[in-house]
Amino acid sequence: MKRTYSTTAVCLLLICFFSVRVFSLPEKILLGGLFDIDDDEEEFAFRLAVERINADSNTLPRSSLVAHVERLGHYDNFRATKRVCSLMELGVAGVFGTQSDVTSMHVQSICDALDIPHVEARWDFQLQRQRLSINLFPRPAMLGKAYVDLVKVWGWREFCLVYEESEGVIRLQDFFKEAQKNGWRLHLYQFKPGEPYRDLFWKIKSAGDNRIVLDVKRENVYTVLKHAQQVGMMTEKHSYLITSLDVHTVDLQDFKYGKTNITAFRIVDMESPELRSLLDEWGPFSGDFGSSTRTHPRTIKTQTALIYDAVKLFTKALADFDTSKRIEFPPIFCKSGEPSEDAIGTSLRNLMKLIKIQGLTGEVKFDQQGYRSDFVLDLLFLFDDGLEKIGTWHSNYGVNITVNASSEYNALLMQNKSLIVTTVINPPYTMLKESAELLGGNDRYEGYCVDIIHELSKQLGFSYRFKLVNDNAYGIKNEEGEWNGMIGELIRGEADIAIVDLTISSSREEAVDFTMPFMNTGISILFKKPVTKVTSLFSFLSPFSMEVWIYMMGAYIGVSLTLFLVGRLSPYEWGNPHPCRQDDQVLENSFSLLNSSWFTIGSLMQQGSDLAPRAMSTRTIAGIWYFFTLIMISSYTANLAAFLTVEKVVYPIENAEDLVKQTKIKYGCLATGSTKAFFKESKIPTYQKMWKQMEKDPSVFTKSNSEGVDRVLEGNYAFLMESASIEYRVERNCNLTRIGGLLDSKGYGIATPKGKNGSPYRTPLSSGILKLQEGGVLHILKERWWKQKKGGGQCVESKKGSSSVRELGLANVGGVFVVLLGGLAMATVVAVLEFFWKAKKMATEDREPICKEMVKELKFALTCRSSTKPVPRKTELETNSDFPHISSIPNFNTVYS
Repeated sequence: MKRTYSTTAVCLLLICFFSVRVFSLPEKILLGGLFDIDDDEEEFAFRLAVERINADSNTLPRSSLVAHVERLGHYDNFRATKRVCSLMELGVAGVFGTQSDVTSMHVQSICDALDIPHVEARWDFQLQRQRLSINLFPRPAMLGKAYVDLVKVWGWREFCLVYEESEGVIRLQDFFKEAQKNGWRLHLYQFKPGEPYRDLFWKIKSAGDNRIVLDVKRENVYTVLKHAQQVGMMTEKHSYLITSLDVHTVDLQDFKYGKTNITAFRIVDMESPELRSLLDEWGPFSGDFGSSTRTHPRTIKTQTALIYDAVKLFTKALADFDTSKRIEFPPIFCKSGEPSEDAIGTSLRNLMKLIKIQGLTGEVKFDQQGYRSDFVLDLLFLFDDGLEKIGTWHSNYGVNITVNASSEYNALLMQNKSLIVTTVINPPYTMLKESAELLGGNDRYEGYCVDIIHELSKQLGFSYRFKLVNDNAYGIKNEEGEWNGMIGELIRGEADIAIVDLTISSSREEAVDFTMPFMNTGISILFKKPVTKVTSLFSFLSPFSMEVWIYMMGAYIGVSLTLFLVGRLSPYEWGNPHPCRQDDQVLENSFSLLNSSWFTIGSLMQQGSDLAPRAMSTRTIAGIWYFFTLIMISSYTANLAAFLTVEKVVYPIENAEDLVKQTKIKYGCLATGSTKAFFKESKIPTYQKMWKQMEKDPSVFTKSNSEGVDRVLEGNYAFLMESASIEYRVERNCNLTRIGGLLDSKGYGIATPKGKNGSPYRTPLSSGILKLQEGGVLHILKERWWKQKKGGGQCVESKKGSSSVRELGLANVGGVFVVLLGGLAMATVVAVLEFFWKAKKMATEDREPICKEMVKELKFALTCRSSTKPVPRKTELETNSDFPHISSIPNFNTVYS
């Protein structure tokens, strides 16, 4: 019975608790909406959000939202004030809108004074948020960062900014900041009110600009692009980045077949299930509201989606609000200028900053200042089928172009292009194919770079034709500022791209554009292997490093001294030298300093000695020393045989510093190329000395890498060239080797013409190289041409320093020294205990204080003056301590004598 009463009481308490929570909010909650005269779609989304929330019984079970809408004219501040005050008198919980900047400021000030939350969904350039205002539109600075990040991915260095309203300069201000940092060249244009857009596009076309960042209103995007098309500014050579987030709502049917690169961002999440269901319900609800909006739209505008998310966010805050007391939204009169005593506007606004929802524009969350943070933008590109998503931009991670879309995007930029590829014959990058038949065109060439171009052409959809550079040079600038070689042909327009082992350098970057490196390398030293091998007179010392030999000598001295001191300290090492003569009054210690050293060296050489420790402490030292010598001698013996049979190859030089210090071996590099420029412009003292030495003797420079290799094989010559080329030569000639490491770090890239607005081929080619790298294709091609074809892989076993025998260092045998130290410490402790025990026993027999006895014995042991000492007064036990059986024989001395 008691259990029934208790259960009933608990149920009543739960009912009361939930009743308080349910009825803490009023039955009807009024939301005020302020919309411009032509904002039909935004108003409809506001009403639709209210209806959908009311239809969901889980959000506000006991309350329902009521939408009250007021329409305002543009810049009609007086009427806006009256409409807001009328909403306050109705007792609204919050105010949404408007889209007008000036009108919104008036609304903000009224809401701040009366403590009513104000929720916005408009672009706002203000740097400070009002106290009770919260805006779902992304912060302008973050949008500017998205535009700049995309331009960096494209590699634009010169482009123009075209805007319509003065606020456009604020949206584009991040471009000016980045231009100062990165050296961009920007051209600024503004459409003049009342004049056709085509007039300005004529000026842009005359200036030769074909990369445009366009900032115009959504409703003017189509007209602006149409005027650009009329003046021939919508071709495959032109690129447009449109800053509006509503380009996805604009009909671009007239421009999608012109192959113009049109790109934009979108914040509306078209993959959201909630958006799809909302668009399906759009028609039925528009009939209920008598709206003039279109039936079943394909998508919605950004501000429409933001208004919907704003209502959803506000409702979430109401549901999560602390309901420990009843909440009311009483009428407030603007004339009083004071908020209600029960106003919760500040608390609601702070709560909205803390919570997050998943809305039509993705995840909605805010930072401490009330700005929207951690949002994602979809990157859109205009294809033949219309705008398609090719990637995303995240406020924390930047631009991320998806693989599939990136391939289509890059292929579109180079599709059906016919490129002239200039190159130089240099194995294994580009070589003439050996064939009994007469070959023509691209069939004449083979090699690593030829295969790279072939793979890129399949990926990006372009055709190509190889040609050899006329002067057989890579490209350097003469005193008159003119470039020769492949760089010069690109500048003069005789070729579209250049590929071989062409080093990316700062001077070449000023003349042409480079893709990302397809191979990383650096300058190294090519040298001939010495023919004679030498042996060392002291090879028997090689099994151990010098450090280990020093530690072994220290261990020998330390153990000898410890054995000597412990032997003197331990009373059991003092014994009668003649045990058969009982009347001797002298005790002797065998472990003098010389004997201790002899005992230690004898056991180290594994020859032993005539000394034998008797005390536990000295025997501990001897045992641990035996263990130490066992390990060390075994390790030495095992490694000695290998060192005595290995002949070491001695190289006269080991690095660049050795080259500078000597004069017998000459060294040089290619007469034209980046290697010579590196030494000429280097600020490192060693390389400056090398350049001065080479400059004194011009004969050290070669016309080609093959000539340099031939001179190395003749002897007394070191050739400075890229490590990748050295690796190729070493794989085919076992008499060659690479000396030292890399002197610098560089990369080989594909060169493209720079042009006024940069190369249109650099970005797609870089993306293609990145894809080849990620797929392992570049690694496979290198293995094929370096180690498999043309005689590669012959000298795999012939490496510098072929012996695998290494001297043993302290890291290999250090543990044995640790064990030795531990054994010595334990023996010392045992000796102290023995000393203490003997001193206590003698003090008892002599009836003297133990401290006095210990001081006397310790003083004698530490003086180290003699290896003998007198027998204690009571010697019956001590005299025969080493031979206890003798003391048990009656009249032993008499019998013995």
